[in-house]
Amino acid sequence: MKILAVGKGRKMVSRLSLMALIIAVSIIVGCAENNKTVDEIVFMAGYKPQANLPFVGVYVADNNGYFEQQSLNVDIKHASSGEHVKLLLSGDIQFSTSDAGSVLKQISNSEAPLTAVALLGQRGQQGYIALEDSKIDSLTDWEGKTFGYKISIPSDYMAMMESEGVLRENIKEVSVGFDPRILTEGKVDILAVYKSNEPDTIRSLGYEVTLWDPYDYGVPTLGLTYITTNDYANENPDVVRRFLKATLQGIQFARDNPDAAIEIVLQYAPETTVEHQGFMLKTEITDAISELTDTNGLGTMTDSQWKSLYDHLMEYNALENEFDYKNAFRSEFVDEIYESGDLVWP
Repeated sequence: MKILAVGKGRKMVSRLSLMALIIAVSIIVGCAENNKTVDEIVFMAGYKPQANLPFVGVYVADNNGYFEQQSLNVDIKHASSGEHVKLLLSGDIQFSTSDAGSVLKQISNSEAPLTAVALLGQRGQQGYIALEDSKIDSLTDWEGKTFGYKISIPSDYMAMMESEGVLRENIKEVSVGFDPRILTEGKVDILAVYKSNEPDTIRSLGYEVTLWDPYDYGVPTLGLTYITTNDYANENPDVVRRFLKATLQGIQFARDNPDAAIEIVLQYAPETTVEHQGFMLKTEITDAISELTDTNGLGTMTDSQWKSLYDHLMEYNALENEFDYKNAFRSEFVDEIYESGDLVWP
């Protein structure tokens, strides 16, 4: 009986030892995972909280845990007066947003070492509207009318007029700033607008509008991008890839689940409306999709897109100095996170 008891005791000890070993291994593995390096980065959106598509990608990635899955801790900020580029260049933030044309202008004007690492706007942000009841139905109807632009005469407007043979000398061109109500007040007949924002603002005031998009007239236009600096991209290529993975996963979520994405946007922009943010998101998702993205994935871009935009801006004297347009973008990061058009996740 004593021998039997000893045998049972040895078996019990053996089982306890095995359990202890399993627990110890689990603890070690868990510690290793918990100790995985998490990179701290700061993202600053180029404007106030709203449903601009690159903003939405960040909001969703943070809310849904995509940044965490990519071992990133992202501090989300918003620019109030265009300070995001300056802070990016100083190293105080690591990622921001900018219109593709603005990236080219920044480099042309000051040799800023900026680079776009993903192109969300396959078409440009700007369009032109007239009140529907004004009976301004075609570009030729612009002659004899007053056209209001924000700061400087847009190059895509000039290209549109040229493409349709419209005489600009027969159009009164005035700088009007950023309040779209100048159209409803009758101070201008046609207004340059951000397509995802101001047409809906005008409609909310009780007016239907006619919209012209330069893209429809063969004008090379591109929209919002994610930007960083060349130095940061060179020194932290894996962080750039992981940031893009998380945000593009967020944008795909928004495309598939727009209502859920708007709920997340409202956490950042509680004073706005579901309807307005929904209009913005729908418009920007439409402009983010093209034959290129259908084949290669959201956010992808090509050399020819950037060259066409650069050549257009140079033709209409929108850039101060010539430079190598290839310095304005780096497509390798977004290309590396897709396989046959599908995002590699995680």
